[in-house]
Amino acid sequence: MDQEPQLSSTTAPTATTTTTATLADPAIEQAVRRALADHGRLTVDAQDVASIADLYALGLSSHATVNVMLAVESELDVEFPDSVLNRSTFATVESIVAAAELAS
Repeated sequence: MDQEPQLSSTTAPTATTTTTATLADPAIEQAVRRALADHGRLTVDAQDVASIADLYALGLSSHATVNVMLAVESELDVEFPDSVLNRSTFATVESIVAAAELAS
């Protein structure tokens, strides 16, 4: 008689399971979210955006990306290296935070 495999309670997904990574510096994440709120022209509140959500799908334009970058640089007193100045760097909160951490 064949039995169906069973998942143990430790491997079953729960309602509290998240897919976002822990960000190294919450202050940098908040600076990024403030810049997105002020300059990103998103269709949703920047504070409510998941860290891995596609910001371009939420209304971020190339023009707004430049303004977000400048605001983050100004607030954190950093400069993004040329090597990270591409569309994918600004696609998610998580990727912007990672670039800002690299710049600091």
